[in-house]
Amino acid sequence: MKKKVLFITIIALTLSLISFYRYSKEILTVEATSSVQLQQKTAANKPTISIDKTAIINFFKQYSSLKKYQSDVTIIYAKRNYKSIWYNRTGLIKFADVLLAKVNLLDEEGLNPHLPYKDKFDRIFDKNSADKPSQTDTEIMLSTVYVFYAQKVFHGMDTKKIQETGWFIPRKNISYANLLDSLLVNPELLSRNENLVFNQYYKLRDVLKKYRQIEKEGGWNQIDSISEAQELKPNDSSKIIGQIRHWLTINGDLKRDSKLNVYDDEMMAAILNFKKRNGFKVNYPITYRHIRQMNIPAEERIKIIMINMERCRWIDPKLAKANEYIIINIPSFKLIYKKNGKKELESNVFLGQIITETVVFSANMSHIVFSPYWNIPKSIIESELKVQMDRDKNYLAKHNIEWNNGNARQKPGMNNSLGLVKFVFPNSNDIYLHDTPSRSLFEMEYRTFSHGCINVAKAKELAILILKDDPDWPIDRINEAMKGVKETTCVLKHKIPVHIGYFTAWVNDSGEICFYNDIYLRDDHLAELLFSDDSK
Repeated sequence: MKKKVLFITIIALTLSLISFYRYSKEILTVEATSSVQLQQKTAANKPTISIDKTAIINFFKQYSSLKKYQSDVTIIYAKRNYKSIWYNRTGLIKFADVLLAKVNLLDEEGLNPHLPYKDKFDRIFDKNSADKPSQTDTEIMLSTVYVFYAQKVFHGMDTKKIQETGWFIPRKNISYANLLDSLLVNPELLSRNENLVFNQYYKLRDVLKKYRQIEKEGGWNQIDSISEAQELKPNDSSKIIGQIRHWLTINGDLKRDSKLNVYDDEMMAAILNFKKRNGFKVNYPITYRHIRQMNIPAEERIKIIMINMERCRWIDPKLAKANEYIIINIPSFKLIYKKNGKKELESNVFLGQIITETVVFSANMSHIVFSPYWNIPKSIIESELKVQMDRDKNYLAKHNIEWNNGNARQKPGMNNSLGLVKFVFPNSNDIYLHDTPSRSLFEMEYRTFSHGCINVAKAKELAILILKDDPDWPIDRINEAMKGVKETTCVLKHKIPVHIGYFTAWVNDSGEICFYNDIYLRDDHLAELLFSDDSK
């Protein structure tokens, strides 16, 4: 019996070994076949790319509408010793798909640009297309489209066009080759990185999505007009009030639309918010001017947001990242002083008249002058002072003005045109911040009264805050220096960046969009340059 069991066991083991051998042989055959097929597939996909100066020149001869990008593309490949950027051993890298997605969503960046040969670019990613560019052309096409995208989104218009719009803040020079190195490692930089664009850009981009959705849903209906003499006040009842309430709800000043035609407490709070974020005097009466502002259609608001996103592209993102800085937005008539990331002061200002516009530029504040002389510019002497002197022989004495080495200057005092303090940041435009005796002008909504300098309502408060940490300038000394008796200069121990900008759309710290009047009529000219360029 034992011999019989042993015999059966030996037979079973032999059959198992034979079966295992056959199975292993089949597996090895399959693996060998798969390995060959993978090698064949890899060989078929292996890029056959030849990049050199001649290939780049020939590409831009064939795609001549892209020629303006040739220089930047050549620099990119020269930096990489003319090696492929967009291919690895198995085909196109994933960043190529990221680039495709971002180009197809340029409208989210506040742009509607025309990409020449877009159909050729799209075919690169179309698996069913039999008419794809060669791998060499695909390689150079992707690099060219990258430069196209980076210029549009991160750089904006060229410097010459920017200066046509009256903008002279220096902007960061972008190395597209270095930027591409960063993006290949971290493609997320394309979506949101405040080291690439001034941070206000991203806030406007978020609001742009909201307004595009409002436009998609039909925007808002026009509100019935009222006469210039008419006002709507709290507790008034009117169909127009119901229309305004609906508008306030769509634009976020009201959380809900009660559909009441009564100007109630809920609507009063919303009107105050609307006026604050649109540069109006913050009070309750609603006039034809407020309704006219509300009746600007959604598509026009979108255009204004896009224009100001373009302005953000011109600004070095480091501009407002200093530990301490001052920014003045001309259309809002506001000055903001920030220190260590915190807003220390906000002040009303008034600025240059239409014929003496305040210039957009940046400089560093170096000193503060208390009880200053006003050295009257020769242009004002010729156009204004001499006229007044002809009318009144005692004009100079009445206004505390004296001649000084052939020039006129107003002596320190309470009625000095510069007030009791000025803030100097040397610049070729001879513009500075200063106090003023004309306090009532700050109560006006549209404050364009100066010869170009910036008059500050809270000038003394600004001086105190700037010198807060300077033991040599306690408040008592500042008060003494501002008595208007003797000019006294304080040299700042640390220079403070001052940025004068022009934004007709701005997102505040609460995330609300603020629209301001285009006081120097610069938006239309920029729109013409921006959108006509995109249509080419």
